[in-house]
Amino acid sequence: MNNRSEPPKHVTEGGKDGKKSSDGNKSPFGNPNSQRMWIVLGIIVLALFLLVFSGRAAVQFGNSWPMNRLAADIRSGRVERVIERGGRELQVSYTDNTTETVYKNPSSDFYTQMETLGVAGATLDNVDYFFEPADDSPQMIFQILLGVVPILIIVWFLWRMMRSMRAGQDQAMSFGRSKPRVARDMERPQVTFKDVAGAEEAKEDLKEIVEFLKEPEKFIRLGARVPKGVLMVGPPGTGKTLMARAVAGEAGVPFFSISGSEFVEMFVGVGASRVRDLFERAKAEAPAIVFVDEIDAVGRHRGAGLGGGHDEREQTLNQILVEMDGFDNDTNIIIIAATNRPDILDPALLRPGRFDRKVVMDNPDVKGRQEILKVHSRGKPLAGDVDVEALAKITAGFSGADLENLVNEAAILSARRDKKSIGMEEMQEAMERVVMGPERRSRVITPEEKEKVAYHEAGHALLFHRLENTSPVHKITIVSRGRAGGYVMPLPDGDDMLITREKFEDDIVAAMGGRAAEEIIYNQFTTGASNDLQQATRMARAMVTQFGMSDLLGPRSYGNGGGAVFLGREIAEQRDYSEHYAQQIDDEVKRILQSAYQRAKDMLLEQRDKMEKLVEILIERETLNAEEFVEIVDGPAAEAAM
Repeated sequence: MNNRSEPPKHVTEGGKDGKKSSDGNKSPFGNPNSQRMWIVLGIIVLALFLLVFSGRAAVQFGNSWPMNRLAADIRSGRVERVIERGGRELQVSYTDNTTETVYKNPSSDFYTQMETLGVAGATLDNVDYFFEPADDSPQMIFQILLGVVPILIIVWFLWRMMRSMRAGQDQAMSFGRSKPRVARDMERPQVTFKDVAGAEEAKEDLKEIVEFLKEPEKFIRLGARVPKGVLMVGPPGTGKTLMARAVAGEAGVPFFSISGSEFVEMFVGVGASRVRDLFERAKAEAPAIVFVDEIDAVGRHRGAGLGGGHDEREQTLNQILVEMDGFDNDTNIIIIAATNRPDILDPALLRPGRFDRKVVMDNPDVKGRQEILKVHSRGKPLAGDVDVEALAKITAGFSGADLENLVNEAAILSARRDKKSIGMEEMQEAMERVVMGPERRSRVITPEEKEKVAYHEAGHALLFHRLENTSPVHKITIVSRGRAGGYVMPLPDGDDMLITREKFEDDIVAAMGGRAAEEIIYNQFTTGASNDLQQATRMARAMVTQFGMSDLLGPRSYGNGGGAVFLGREIAEQRDYSEHYAQQIDDEVKRILQSAYQRAKDMLLEQRDKMEKLVEILIERETLNAEEFVEIVDGPAAEAAM
């Protein structure tokens, strides 16, 4: 396969300017504090409304019907009835069936005011007078609110202040307490061992742990002691955390889950305090399982850092060591830890009595990948043409997380294409998308560049097809994908556990096929072979320095890759050989590469007619599968071309 060299591009990170805030869709009433604030505000608004209403009544009283006019109407005999309400409002009914409202001075009664205005008592006898007591409940409510609301606001503010102070005290007191996620009974994860595929040996080791927790008498009767700690080791994405969740789903005991980075704080002693608190809580719930993810965050080799013996991380590690196997070791707690860097762990963690058992979770083989694909395809509508076995073969090196992502990408592609099921085409497209990125059919490419890409990929494909120790071609395309202008996808028959010297040499020859084809046809070199040269150089150097496959340098390993942990893997690589051998290593790597390149040129010169025929069809179709490629190279089409 080939990654064409392209100038670097600036990548714009999405989701910073155009991304909506996660709080943008939340209601302001969702927060309890906001609810209290709105309640208090509503009470204040109601009190102000009542106050304004009272003021409007007072204004209305000031602009009432004049009492002297009412007195004149009574003297003229036009008034038939007067109804007094609440000592202030007069409802006046006239003989012509009209009604008016008059407001009087509430400090004196109706008759006194009329006599003052010159109305005789005999005249008032002709007017029907009624008195109705006023409804004082709104005024009483207003007076009550006016006295109670300020008190409630003051009490609420005092309560908030006391609560904030109490929260600060609780935080200060709980600074050294751990915060593990606890799963027990129905709250534990619903993942079981049936949902984990491709790691049968690891499941067997962990099944013993679950069985011991459920039936400890069966082991104690024979004098067996359960392992105190299980260390799960493997590359990222191989399912270490998923396996721990399966243990939680299988075991009927409390399950404490915490990350190694959660122990460490900026203050010395906090991590050790959290470790003690975690184990005390686990002992109270024993039998129990404690899962520590990414334990290398606190379990690094002591003395390798710059903090000395009083470093916070080292104190945390010391406390973990004491809790796992100290004087008080009669606890029924099992610790499961996960890491992808076992080489940097402190030896005290790995000794018997602490992490007694090491469970290796490596990338799955063909059978494991097939089972993992079946697990992640469960519940998804697969088309009849989906060949899970073929997918497992072309996904060599994929982890469980990669395979899950592959199935999810295939489902997304099917949904975008408005299909009712997931077909093999979508699975293949998703696999290539995961490995190399999406297709770039919109990329503008000149016919000359397209022809060069076709010759480059044809050179790779012919060598993969003709060499004895390489994998057969599964697909060849000149459609740009990711940073690659085109690529050849070989299909291995299985996972190679032991790689021979001959296979290394043939793979290097196949990697040189694109550059050799460019020199044969155009007598020039392009940047398209940059990734090919990197792969070939890496394989040749590994043959010489790691695997002892050089006759000149003999069966010896050069460079041990050790060194101080905190310096990093590349910087810390130690050279345990002299400058003389360094020069010999460079010369031997150069010899292997030049020999492979010459082999590639010689084989392509012999197959030049087939290469040109393959390029002609490849330019026309752009993509060829395995059957079409073999028919062109070995079938009737090739014979006719010759």
